[in-house]
Amino acid sequence: MSLFILDNEIHFPPVHLADPDGLLAIGGDLSPARLLEAYRHGIFPWYEGSPILWWCPNPRFVLFPDELKIARSMKPLLNRQAFEFTTNTAFAAVIHQCKNSFRPGQEGTWITDEVEKAYIKMHEIGYAHSAEVWKNGQLTGGLYGIRLGKVFFGESMFSKESNASRYAFIKYTEQLIKEGVSLIDCQVHTGYLESLGARMIPGKEFDQLLQNLVER
Repeated sequence: MSLFILDNEIHFPPVHLADPDGLLAIGGDLSPARLLEAYRHGIFPWYEGSPILWWCPNPRFVLFPDELKIARSMKPLLNRQAFEFTTNTAFAAVIHQCKNSFRPGQEGTWITDEVEKAYIKMHEIGYAHSAEVWKNGQLTGGLYGIRLGKVFFGESMFSKESNASRYAFIKYTEQLIKEGVSLIDCQVHTGYLESLGARMIPGKEFDQLLQNLVER
């Protein structure tokens, strides 16, 4: 395939033109307008260094919130409220922790200074959201992503204590169910999210869901 190079106009090529790995386009910027246009079509930035790379994998790894799996080992933690759970109280701290978290098998992180600033801006204008868990007043785990209509596009999570990020994910998914969210985009497969109920769906099905669930 020919790699699409973005210009100053806020547009993306049709997602079915992405290569087999999901790479769709290169270039552009991380302005709120471009990010919103990307997410509305299931496209997200993921790169190290420069230029910006835009992806739309097919098939797509998603979680339908009502399919959330809660491991038996997690139920005692949830029942006794082992962590304090909050949302949108420490977005900047959450993304910064995600940026600096060590991940086995990875030498660095895709969350550059540019990405961090862009998503903080998205939070300030009401599109990026965070969920946090605390213990003894200290931030011990959390996640962040983009919310558009009835879809939450998960971006990253971190944990400084065993089960902290899993606790945050479960509690936030339960909250999203109450708020009417019908789909959580997990982007690419991980065994961790599969254990929580995420699964692959065809790209066409994912695109149709976005058309029905994302506010345009």
